Amino acid sequence: MDKNSIIGLVLIFVIIMVFSYFNQPSQEELQKQKQRRDSIALVQKQLETKRLVEEKKKHTKLEVATDSLSQNIAQNDSVKNVKLYEEFGALWQAAEGKEEFITIENELIKVKISTKGGRPYEVMMKQYDRYEKGGKKVLLFEGKKSRFSLNFFAQNRNVATDNFFFKSLKGAKIDASKDKKEAVLRLDAGEGRYVDFVYTLEPNSYLVNFDIKMSNMDKLIAQNVTYLDLFWEIDLPQQEKGRDWENQNSTVYFKYSEDEEIDYLSETSDEDEEDLSTKVKWIAFKGHFFSSVLIAKDEISSGKVKQNTLTDASHLKHFVAEARLPYKSGSKYEYNSKFYFGPNDYSTLKSISKAENLELQNLIPLGWAIFRWVNVFALIPLFDFLGSFGWGYGLIILVMTIIIKLVLFPLTYKSYLSSAKMRVLKPEIDALTKKFGNDKAMEKQQATMALYKKTGVNPMGGCLPMLLQFPILIAMFRFFPASIQLRQQSFLWATDLSTYDSILELPFTIPFYGAHVSLFTLLMAASIVLTTKINSADMGGSTQMPGMKTMMYMMPVMMVFWFNSYSSGLSYYYFISNIITFLQMMAIRKFFINEDDILKKLQENKKKPVVKSKFQQRLEDAAKQQRNRK
Repeated sequence: MDKNSIIGLVLIFVIIMVFSYFNQPSQEELQKQKQRRDSIALVQKQLETKRLVEEKKKHTKLEVATDSLSQNIAQNDSVKNVKLYEEFGALWQAAEGKEEFITIENELIKVKISTKGGRPYEVMMKQYDRYEKGGKKVLLFEGKKSRFSLNFFAQNRNVATDNFFFKSLKGAKIDASKDKKEAVLRLDAGEGRYVDFVYTLEPNSYLVNFDIKMSNMDKLIAQNVTYLDLFWEIDLPQQEKGRDWENQNSTVYFKYSEDEEIDYLSETSDEDEEDLSTKVKWIAFKGHFFSSVLIAKDEISSGKVKQNTLTDASHLKHFVAEARLPYKSGSKYEYNSKFYFGPNDYSTLKSISKAENLELQNLIPLGWAIFRWVNVFALIPLFDFLGSFGWGYGLIILVMTIIIKLVLFPLTYKSYLSSAKMRVLKPEIDALTKKFGNDKAMEKQQATMALYKKTGVNPMGGCLPMLLQFPILIAMFRFFPASIQLRQQSFLWATDLSTYDSILELPFTIPFYGAHVSLFTLLMAASIVLTTKINSADMGGSTQMPGMKTMMYMMPVMMVFWFNSYSSGLSYYYFISNIITFLQMMAIRKFFINEDDILKKLQENKKKPVVKSKFQQRLEDAAKQQRNRK
């Protein structure tokens, strides 16, 4: 650094020092600056204090508002509870809740129970499917389409249990060794007062025990109450393909306790009801193949049942049962009953009924009197025996038909033999008709009867064997549509032998016929025409009753309309039966009966002395009296 640079730096330093000395603030100015800083700090502190005070005020107001709101909520809850108590009395706390479901099940059924009302909500048949494809199981009833409630009078109020929420008491098994399933649902009225609904299901059973147990409810229920009302109603779901036929086989059944009579409401009426003025043992909501039955251990004092037909696409009928249960006041009360949720299978229902003589098998419409006897003592045992071999049901029906026709062959033979006798005598009868004409009907009748007597021919001989076969014909008409074994069993083109078969769906509905074509029905009608034609030929084409001949050919046409929507198993049976009858008649004509021999024998009979029967004597006496009057 040179000399001039050093001199310049010194001068700059001296100038800065001199400037700083003469420009430094005085004591007064320093004091003013200090006062100014203190004022600014004070203002800032005041502003912060004011802000904190305002925030505190806001919080205080919020707390006051919150306390006020809490007080209002508590006050509103109190008002609500008061209203609930006024409406429901001691049961007010059970008036609100959340619906939950408890399930008890075994190998056969699955019962879904709702805590809302403690009621059976839904029952599923685990081994049976609905008619639609898709694997849907049969539901006997559905929760939203059913109601179940115990009604009684307590604290001057009408109490209906379906308005309340039950509590599920845990402990699903009451007997682990037998694997019984139990569901206990409690309606709590406080202070040790409650109503329990207890459901118990045993393994491999369609029976669900249902017990009503009350504890200390006599403190609420009036002392003069002598009964409780059990109210049950369902909409019956459609389970089968043939809606109309299923509808005609669904109704309410009930059994009286005193005279053990079983009765039911009309299946065909759109609406029907009946007051049960005397004691009842059970009430059944019967579908075509499945039923829900309430069975009392002791009795149902009285009640009312009714049904009406529904028009919606998925349900058939609305069933209602009002059952009056006997009640005796006391700290403890118990009513025992059970449900049957299961198929209308004859063997199953008979087995369940045996111990208590319930006669639940009468839910299956097998006909009355002799027709039912034929089904119960002959057809059902034979059908079950053939079913034990594991054959298809088309083959079982065929074998069953062959066995029946073989058993009835002697009657068929006698009928054909009588027809053959009448046929060989026809020329002589025609000669009598020509001799007496139409003016002497009585003389002609006497001569004809005398001819029959001489030859040993019974003019009713052909009718009696046919009449003896008639009960089996009618029994079959009831048996096949009611047999659950045929349900969803296929054979040839028929997908379900329990309902109609269809080879053609029509785009329109024919009155009294339907919107489909049943091939088995057409085959049955054709077989009737065939046998009618043979029978007519065997009678020699007699024109004595021309109207009867017309009727015989009209019958197949009528059958086509009647049977088009019936069980295809029934049409198949009648078809096979007629074909076998035709073959038997051909065999009898060819191998067993010679009309020349019959005529020769009848002529020989004329030579034998005639013993008049009392009937013939009375007939001749009546003819003589008529001639004397003339």
